[in-house]
This record gives sequence, C-alpha cells and structure tokens, in this order.
Amino acid sequence: MDHAFTKLRPGCIEVICGCMYSGKTEELIRQIRRCEFAKQDFLTFKPEIDKRYSEDEIVSHNNESLQSIVIANAKDIYKHVQHTTRVIGIDEAQFFDSEIVEVATKLAQHGRRVIVAGLDTDWQGRPFGPMGELLAVADIIRKQYAICVQCGESATRTQRLVADDSEVLVGSFKMYEARCRDHFDPELSVRLASSKAPSKASSIHP
Repeated sequence: MDHAFTKLRPGCIEVICGCMYSGKTEELIRQIRRCEFAKQDFLTFKPEIDKRYSEDEIVSHNNESLQSIVIANAKDIYKHVQHTTRVIGIDEAQFFDSEIVEVATKLAQHGRRVIVAGLDTDWQGRPFGPMGELLAVADIIRKQYAICVQCGESATRTQRLVADDSEVLVGSFKMYEARCRDHFDPELSVRLASSKAPSKASSIHP
C-alpha cells in the first residue's frame, strides 16, 4: 500500500450541505482555517467545472477564498495526498460522480478527516449527484440554511430562474435563488424554456 494511505488515526467524513446561498463554502473555509490554525496539514480540492469566481480558488458568495487544487475526477485526489496530510476539503461535491463516495470512504478509513461541501438537492428538488450517498456514509452532517427571498423563512431549496432545463447549469446570482419548500417551483425553468421555444408556425414562416 502507498505510504500516503498508511493509517494515521481514526478518520471521518463530514458533509456540509444545503441549498445555494446557505453558506456551505463559507463553512468549509471556516473549518479549513481552524485546521490551519491548529497546524494540521491539509489539502483542498474543487471540480474543474466550477470557474464562477476563480480558476484555482474555493470562493464563497461573500468573497472568502482559499487556494485549492482543481481536479477533473475524484480519484485525482489520491495523486496529491501525502503521508502528512491530515485534512482534505472538497467543495462543490455534487459535480463529481459516485466515485467521490469511494474516495472519501477510503481516505477516512486511512485516518483522514474528509470535509465535503455540496448542494444536497438540484433545481428540481432531487438528490444532487452523489450527495445522497455521501450523506448516508457521513459521520457528521452540517445542514446549512439560507433565507427564502419570497417570505424570509428558512430556505432549503435552490430555485432556478432561467429558461434552461439542463441537468447541470453552473451559475450564481440572477440564475438561482434560495427558497423555502412552500415557494419552491421546480417546474419554473421548464415553463420558461417552453415559452421561449419557437412555435411550429414561426419555424415555417420566419
């Protein structure tokens, strides 16, 4: 077995989840900063698809940032873990495939503290990517809440506001907003997309 996976101490998987604007990345950065203060060796990772605020930093919506390693696949994490690595932070975990569950589990079994942040549900209110599996294997879960822009109550859903029904659409302000269950409308984007689709008549007679 590679020296980087020699067991150091009991490991764990921590999942920070919630809707957009609930402070997931902010909480991840806060936890990593605590590790930095405690002089624990750490690494942070982000998926290459997320380039909203920075190419190589984890950035929260309130502009807190932390240098990170950009990876295409979850297993790329293995290339960077050293024997001294104690803590591994992973942001936007929903954009990885189910392989991230295996990677997080293996790292935890070999003594690493793995902190994973991600959207627990997508724009239709369904479990987002591997997040459901990660929550199932997590030792610690931190559920974050935003504020519903419609009523001011606690928000747990991510409302897509644009006419696009793609499964994955990376975006931020003006594309998504936080809503509570009562004001969440998972069909809004579908209706907007349908209303913008050209009619049969217009396609024949431009």
